[in-house]
Amino acid sequence: MTEAKRITTERSTLHKMFGIYCRAHHHTVEALCDECNSLYGYAMEKIDRCVFGQNKPTCQNCPVHCYSQEKRETIKIIMRYVGPKMIYIHPFLAVNHFVNKAADKKKIPMLMEIIKKKSK
Repeated sequence: MTEAKRITTERSTLHKMFGIYCRAHHHTVEALCDECNSLYGYAMEKIDRCVFGQNKPTCQNCPVHCYSQEKRETIKIIMRYVGPKMIYIHPFLAVNHFVNKAADKKKIPMLMEIIKKKSK
């Protein structure tokens, strides 16, 4: 999978995860509630501004944590709730996420080099 396609898939996965969480916790039908939509927009902005660009790892494996602590904790709550359900609701996206997460661990040394170069 190309890196650009990977980011597109990550965006799609997040949108689906937010939808599942919002329907279950905020009883929405079609669109995200204002709170979830705001957090989703924040997550999309962070993807757009990622210092690693097309080499972006999954956020969990990233050596740079760009989310504010409060938003990071909220995202973790959403992920913990939706993650186990994804294998049944969107199996392709769930498996794809686990494959990418495993591949990211091999990228860490290269990502650290990118950080060093940008900090000079």
